[in-house]
Amino acid sequence: MSMIAAFYGGKSILITGATGFLGKVLMEKLFRTSPDLKIIYILVRSKAGQTLQQRVFQILNSKLFENIKEICPNVHEKIRPISADLNQHDFGISKEDMEELLSSTNIIFHCAATVRFDDPLRHAVQLNVTATQQLLLMASQMPKLEAFIHLSTAFSNCNLKHIDEVIYPCSVEPKKIIDSMEWLDDAIIDEITPKLIGDRPNTYTYTKALGEIVVQQESENMNVAIIRPSIVGPTWQEPFPGWVDNLNGPSGIIIAAGKGFLRSIRATPTAVADLIPADTVVNLTLAAGWYTAVHRPKSTLIYHCTSGNLNPCNWLKMGLHVLATFEKVPFEKAFRRPNADFTTTNFTTHYWNAVSHRVPAIIYDCYLRLTGRKPRVLKLMNRLLRNISMLEYFINRSWEWSTHNTEMLMSVLSPEDQRIFNFDVRQLNWLEYIENYVLGVKKYLLKEDMAGIPEARQHLKRLRNIHYLFNIALFFIIWRLLVARWQMARNVWFFIVSFCYKFLSYFRASSTLKL
Repeated sequence: MSMIAAFYGGKSILITGATGFLGKVLMEKLFRTSPDLKIIYILVRSKAGQTLQQRVFQILNSKLFENIKEICPNVHEKIRPISADLNQHDFGISKEDMEELLSSTNIIFHCAATVRFDDPLRHAVQLNVTATQQLLLMASQMPKLEAFIHLSTAFSNCNLKHIDEVIYPCSVEPKKIIDSMEWLDDAIIDEITPKLIGDRPNTYTYTKALGEIVVQQESENMNVAIIRPSIVGPTWQEPFPGWVDNLNGPSGIIIAAGKGFLRSIRATPTAVADLIPADTVVNLTLAAGWYTAVHRPKSTLIYHCTSGNLNPCNWLKMGLHVLATFEKVPFEKAFRRPNADFTTTNFTTHYWNAVSHRVPAIIYDCYLRLTGRKPRVLKLMNRLLRNISMLEYFINRSWEWSTHNTEMLMSVLSPEDQRIFNFDVRQLNWLEYIENYVLGVKKYLLKEDMAGIPEARQHLKRLRNIHYLFNIALFFIIWRLLVARWQMARNVWFFIVSFCYKFLSYFRASSTLKL
């Protein structure tokens, strides 16, 4: 019998961020393994034209939950949506709902956050720091609370090379940051943001680090744990392989490459692509929730949920696995392909590709205008290139995360719990996982018919050929302009033409002598 599954039976659980990718996978796993849980409270922001119950039905009617209705027939009754907005004081929760939450909640999973790298500091602080502080204040008033589990990120301290399972201090106290956001205007905040985040790449990683400090400072007399996942990818095994519903992480790159819009990215081939499946994160989170509530550690334990230490896969290997899936060729053959250019560190190549991506997009948009349709390709390409530029920091570096607490947690689980709540990434087969990732993006994210895969491959080949022809034409146009303006370029050009002519003449002469 699973101790973890039994623990969550009869519990009232509060999940923030339940409408997000990880929150949905967490809910599904809870209902599948502990169908006798009492209730799951989810904080839901009001949406125009949609009631809270309609939003719940929308979640439960997705592919992810299709088997839950058989396991837990009254699942609709076990989800209690509560109208809330993390931007408001006390989240804008009504008095009646607040009283119910405070009196009934046993476990809190705090998954809500803004994951946008380019968010203004004010907004990132509100969602990742202030909201965490307010939720902890609520938690401190819950007499039945057994555990508070905070979802952070392994990149909260990405300014360090080696990261331990500890909370690192920031140069400015979170409380001072929160207070300053109330009276500083946006212009001043934007001006001081680079100085505050220091050697971190963006406001996301900085505010997640601040959020961890808030958890440490505001969680007195509470059983608390922090989970730090790396790049969260599609599901590995549960409830089925490859489920994904967002463009975060490499998903946008895979779509762009699969559609033929992207041929290369600026990355370090040997850098570790620290991808972690969503169900692995959820299994560790639930195991940590059980351990925190039952064993009550004396201090806040931090669990790194990463793959690089135990089962590394670098960006080159990942790119080649993606190519192998696109073209259905063996991995070894993909490795030898000269156009397997998902990774390059060449500065000139990076900007050449930016130009060679945008110009065809402009041409195609002109074609759309002429045919009476709305131009959209350039806008899409600019957004894609901007997103890739924000990822460059992470795909050009590797980190070392200690995993002592994660390994300890794995060791205390029973064989049954190790099977049901598996978070051992050493068992992950990367080629199989990446193939399911690519197919999952196509099936669940783009909602495309899987029967169209052969046609999609032909389309990809056509786009690749167009890309090659355009690059060749662009090269000769630029070279011709150089020849027209610089004597040195003309000399090189005449040397090449002369050399080719002499070589062909020699080849013809040799053929005649043999005859």
